[in-house]
Amino acid sequence: METINEKQVMSKIFWRLVPLLMALYVLSYIDRINVGFAALTMNKDLGLSASVFGWGAGIFFLGYCVCEVPSNLMLARVGARRWIARILFTWGLLSTGMAFVQGPTSFVVMRFLLGVAEAGFFPGVVLYLTYWFPARYRARIIAAFMLSIPVSIAVGAPLSTWILQMDGIYGLKGWQWLFIIEGVPAVLATWTVLRYLTERPEAASWLSSQEKGWLEEQLAADRELAGTTRQSSSLRAAFTNPAILALSFVYFCATAANVGLSSFLPQMIKQHGYSNLQVGFLTSLPYIVGCIGMLVIGYWSDRTKERRLFLVATMLMAAAGLYLAGAFGGSIWSILALALAAVGILGLKGPFWPMPAAYLSGPAMAGGIAFINAIGNLGGFVGPSAVGWIKDASGSFAGGLYALAGISVVAVLVTLVFVRGRGPKAILPVPAVQGEGKAIGQ
Repeated sequence: METINEKQVMSKIFWRLVPLLMALYVLSYIDRINVGFAALTMNKDLGLSASVFGWGAGIFFLGYCVCEVPSNLMLARVGARRWIARILFTWGLLSTGMAFVQGPTSFVVMRFLLGVAEAGFFPGVVLYLTYWFPARYRARIIAAFMLSIPVSIAVGAPLSTWILQMDGIYGLKGWQWLFIIEGVPAVLATWTVLRYLTERPEAASWLSSQEKGWLEEQLAADRELAGTTRQSSSLRAAFTNPAILALSFVYFCATAANVGLSSFLPQMIKQHGYSNLQVGFLTSLPYIVGCIGMLVIGYWSDRTKERRLFLVATMLMAAAGLYLAGAFGGSIWSILALALAAVGILGLKGPFWPMPAAYLSGPAMAGGIAFINAIGNLGGFVGPSAVGWIKDASGSFAGGLYALAGISVVAVLVTLVFVRGRGPKAILPVPAVQGEGKAIGQ
């Protein structure tokens, strides 16, 4: 009988699946945030004020929110491979179509439709990873996957500002080339997903039968342990469970800080006299530091089995970094402060995303992960809209950074009040869903 080497099996699964998913999320995030770099020249061409741009940058997340839960439920029904391919194809087409917006109205409409198209991708991947990795590995795996965010900014920032230099080629503006060049790869990657993404462990020809059996035993043990904590499988629980509502609000605050910063960071740096290429490289620096912080925090969260304290610590770092960046203005110290903020904003994701699976299972887990991400991503509308409005009202980005720091502090307070302990009993006791027995967390 074959002896199973756990580390070898986990490594095999990781290298087969995670790099592909990371590459797709890099494409996704670049297509989501490239509007911030396009704004360096696009806003003047289209006549967009800071508040209108903030509205358009944020309305992406309204479309995202509306379709998030239905999209993830559809993924659970038709399978990750086909549904992720569909998401990839439609967001690639719409991202490319951003090159042809004509003014404020078409800009806002296209951003909304892009959010509709991309809805379900991230929570779908989080759900998909639970099919392959036992619970004890998930924080570090999700942290590794979430490296796609700082990597996409670290790579996309200088790439986007370089593409802006193509202004005038074949009669197109630089920002038009930006949307085209960064949108087409998502369409082309659709075939790769259909060809290489394996649906479930039982369909993995690249695992031996013994490895498949061992993996199913591990996943079944996780489900059995979840049963001892009265995990809910009711879809209704995904939308009414106070534990899920608390997590949703924390993620709302984190996303508001994240998107509010990333949408305007190129313009914040540009106003201090840097060239577009310099803006690209300076924008990438905080997120390079964020890469390191994300991996370290994800590793220690799994190592210690601690989630709550890491949520508190990361949002405190985000709040401190954002506040100091506003206070330091355009000095080099503001870049260092933003690096601290990036570690906090990005580092939260590793310990955060394993938590829903401790309270929900089956359809409820698919719906709950999507619900958290949907509500959380409403912060992606609030963050840039608030920063844009404050910039127009005050003439400075400092007030917007202070507002984002305040939102991060609120997330800390909610965590301290509503989150307890570690592991499956990390949330305060909640009322039972009728017909499901005792309350989760009791």
